[in-house]
Amino acid sequence: MRFPAARRLTATLPAAALALSLLSGGVLGAGAASATPVPVVLTGVGEAQARKELRELEASFQGRIGAYALDTATGKAVTYRPGERFPLLSTHKAILGAAMLHKARTSEPGLMNKVLKWTAADLKPNSPTTEKHVADGLTVAQLCEATITLSDNTAANVLLKELGGPPALTRYFRTLKDPISRLDRWETELNNWTVKEKRDTSTPAAIGRDLRALTAGNALNAKDREQLNAWLIANKTGDERIRAGLPKGWTIGDKTGTNTEIGAGHDIAVIWPGRSAAPIIMVVFTNREVAAVDNKVIAQVATILARGLGRL
Repeated sequence: MRFPAARRLTATLPAAALALSLLSGGVLGAGAASATPVPVVLTGVGEAQARKELRELEASFQGRIGAYALDTATGKAVTYRPGERFPLLSTHKAILGAAMLHKARTSEPGLMNKVLKWTAADLKPNSPTTEKHVADGLTVAQLCEATITLSDNTAANVLLKELGGPPALTRYFRTLKDPISRLDRWETELNNWTVKEKRDTSTPAAIGRDLRALTAGNALNAKDREQLNAWLIANKTGDERIRAGLPKGWTIGDKTGTNTEIGAGHDIAVIWPGRSAAPIIMVVFTNREVAAVDNKVIAQVATILARGLGRL
C-alpha cells in the first residue's frame, strides 16, 4: 500500500453502577440529552498546529492516519484525512449495539431480554463470553455488553443475525444520515481489507458524526443513549489507545478495532473532560504496510487532537 502525503440500566449489567454514578454527577445527564446545534468547524492556530504534528507523526509511523475530533461544547473540530475510507473492523460493534437498542425501543419491545442461542460451529476467534454459553445462550442485552466491552466476535454475529444481517446495519447507518459507512460481511471476514476495498468501511468524519448522534445527540432515546454510553465506558479493550493519550480524570467510552495482518488499529470514543456534560467525540484510524499496530501512535494522536481543540 502507498499513501499520499497528505443499558437500559439494570443491576445485571456491570456497567450500570458506573453509569448511574456518572448520571448523578451530571456527566451523562441533561446536557448530553439536549439537542445541540450542528457543529461548525472552526479553523485556527490550534488546528493548524495539530495537523502539522499529525503529518509529522504519520511520516514517522510510515502509514496512514485518519482523525476526527469534535468538541460538542464549542463546535470546534480538528480533522486529518477526514473523508478517506478505512476498514470499520470492530468499531462497527458500537453502532450495532445502538441499532439493537433502537430496534427494541421502536419495533420490538422486550428484545433486550430475549435469549438468543448459537452452536459451537458458530464460534469465531476472540469470543471470550459466548464460548462459555453455547448451551444456554445469552440475552440480547448481555450479547451487546460482550460485543462492545470485550469485542466478542460471535456475540456480534448473533446480534447481527437478529438485526437482519450486514445490510440491516448499513440501513441503520442511513437512518443516522450517514451515506458513507457500510457493513457487507460478517465477523471475521469483514476484516479482510485492501486499499481499494469499499466493503465494510467508513471515514473518520462519517463515523464521528454517527457517534456524536448516538452518544450526545438525539438519535437514541435518552435511556438507550445512557445504556450505550455505559457499555462504551465499561470497554476493556481500549486502555492503551485513546484513553492512554488523555488525562486520567476524564471519563472515556470507546470501541476499538484491530487487524494486525493489515497493520490497522482504530479507536472511536466519546470523552467527557472533567465533569463537563458536553463531550468530545474522537476518532482515530490507522493502517500501514507493516503488519503491526502501534497503540502509542493512537494515544499520541489523541493527545494532539485534544491539544488542537484547546483542551490540553
